[in-house]
Formats: sequence, structure tokens, C-alpha cells
Amino acid sequence: MESKQILNYVKKISKEERMKLTYQELVNFINQLSTDEIIELSNIIGYPVFTRLCMNELKHKFVLLQDGAAAIIVNENKEILLQSRADRNKWGLPGGCQELGETFEDTIIREIKEETNLDVLRKDLKLIDIISGKSRKNEYPNGDVVINNTVLYYIDTYKGKLKWDEESKEMKFFSLDNLPLNQNDKDLIERYREYLNKTSY
Repeated sequence: MESKQILNYVKKISKEERMKLTYQELVNFINQLSTDEIIELSNIIGYPVFTRLCMNELKHKFVLLQDGAAAIIVNENKEILLQSRADRNKWGLPGGCQELGETFEDTIIREIKEETNLDVLRKDLKLIDIISGKSRKNEYPNGDVVINNTVLYYIDTYKGKLKWDEESKEMKFFSLDNLPLNQNDKDLIERYREYLNKTSY
């Protein structure tokens, strides 16, 4: 296949089929692509999955460093939006991994749209902090282990009707005084509490 055919093929197959591409298939594809086309291929597949596929048999053993963004989305009652993830019994913040070539602003705007159906403008993003380190270690049911570097944003201006995709079982706004016990992003929410204390003076 020529490079355009490769990219069109990967676009057309399902998300599940992309995740099952073999290492040899990926080698054959990449050897025919330019650097820009490899970036495009990565963004079609999704950077973390693409990286894992490139690792062959080590894909679930290698601890991956991921850059991404998360959002504290606040409603008129000062409650924050949490999602109950489909792949585990935990509540976390909307957000996800940065794709190749994206700014962190692009990442959070895209992830919010994909995960919540809400529209956010760049001018309405308020940077809370960048959170990294051992508190950002995450283990997934499939065996993947990652450590995330997370850019955390505060958002209280958005449009659209809340609706979630297959990554979530449920989405709900919670008061900071009544958060679920099974949280996935305690460190990020704690940083948000610190942000509130600083900005309240």
C-alpha cells in the first residue's frame, strides 16, 4: 500500500481493530511513511496505543510517561464534574493524553468535547497547575502502567448538553464536600482545593 492508502485504511478500521494491529503490520506501515505521516498515523490510532504497539512484546511491561490535560469543570452551584470510567470502578476528571503536535489547550478542548459533548473556548481555560510525580501513577486493567504529567485547567464557562461516550459509565456534578470515595484523581482535586484557597484571598 502507498502512504495515503495506509492512512485511509487505518482511519476506516474500528478502534478495536487499531488496537489489535500487529507489531509487524506497524513496522511495514511506518517504513513507508514520512515523519509527518507517522505523526498522523499516531494521532489516528491515539498516541498511547500507538506507542504501546511499537513496543511489541514489552508493551504492557514498559512504564510509559504520558503528557496530558485534565479539567475541573464547575457548574453554577460550584460543583465539579466527574466521570465514572468504563474500564474501572472509579470516578475521575474529564481529560486525556496529548496527541503529537497538539498544545495542551488543544488537548483539553478536544478531550472535553469527546468525553462530555461540552464546547469550551481557549479564552475560558484557566490554568491551575502542572501536576507530576508518583501521585500521577496509574495502572489499567489490561496491565498498562503509566505516569502522567497533567496540565490541570479550571473551566466555568462552557456550552452544550452533557453527554458521554463509551469511555464513561456516568457523569455527574459533585459538591467538594460530597465527593465519591472511589476517586481516580485525588491529587488533582486536592490541587484544586489549594487553588481555591489561594484565589479566595
